[in-house]
Amino acid sequence: MSEPVNPTPTTPGAPTGPVTGLAAGRAPAAGAGPAIDVTTAADAALRSDEEARREASFERQRRLRQEPRFPGGPAADPAGSHHERRIRSFQPRRSRVTAGQEEALQRLWPVWGLDIDGRRVLDLPTLFDGLPVVLEIGFGMGEATARMAADDPSTGVLAVDVHTPGQGNLLALAERAGVTNVRVANGDAIILLREMLEPAALDGLRVYFPDPWPKTRHHKRRLIQPEFLDLVARRLKPGATVHCATDWEPYAEQMLDVLTAHPLFENTRPDGGFAPRPAFRPMTRFEGQGLDKGHVVHDVLFTRAEDGPGPSPTGH
Repeated sequence: MSEPVNPTPTTPGAPTGPVTGLAAGRAPAAGAGPAIDVTTAADAALRSDEEARREASFERQRRLRQEPRFPGGPAADPAGSHHERRIRSFQPRRSRVTAGQEEALQRLWPVWGLDIDGRRVLDLPTLFDGLPVVLEIGFGMGEATARMAADDPSTGVLAVDVHTPGQGNLLALAERAGVTNVRVANGDAIILLREMLEPAALDGLRVYFPDPWPKTRHHKRRLIQPEFLDLVARRLKPGATVHCATDWEPYAEQMLDVLTAHPLFENTRPDGGFAPRPAFRPMTRFEGQGLDKGHVVHDVLFTRAEDGPGPSPTGH
């Protein structure tokens, strides 16, 4: 029997398997095209697959953010992309919803809830059976809102927030108290003011304990700014009240400064300072926690002046 022939004789330290192309130290054959670095091609394919997975995951998350958590309840992004985007003064929170809050959302949202989609102008006299209406921006879990509505049934409260558990909790509290003068709005209050309310439609504005955005680079996100007050002034009737409260002292000072500087708002305090907490604003659990930590709560109470220099209450 003849001995087997080894077509690729080895030398000490050389690879024992067949090696081709540039790795064998030979030039590519004529007409064979450029050599392919197999390792680089494999890495590129892996990177491409990883990018595709990331894009698919991002798209899934985007769709989830746009889908309502509860059929028939508040929409995830009611204004969608059909309205001008701006610096947001709020941080959407979609934390855990209890069984009671979920039940209230599914049952009561079609009755007392509305999405801020920016596609219609609200008929407040019909929505509130002819009651004067106060807009409340940011109601948290709704305890103070429900109490104030129960204490003053002659005033309608249009309460705006983006916190789903709080929306469900307020609906449940209102029903439990037999309150019918509250409507819960879901979405961006700026779009509500700009697109969905008639001029001089409101009898008051409440902003209690808004996000203080304490970092200097985030101050532009604070709600109470001159541009916001221009918009609010167009939606408030002369004599309407603007009531703000915060336990963040630098923000309280900013509130006082920008309201004092605006030509269409007048401080209810003769000394031009902060107001004592009015009896109609109940102390919330959040406020009590702040006081326990040594925080000082400031109330700012202004009224909408009669027409004068500045934005007209009848114009958009």
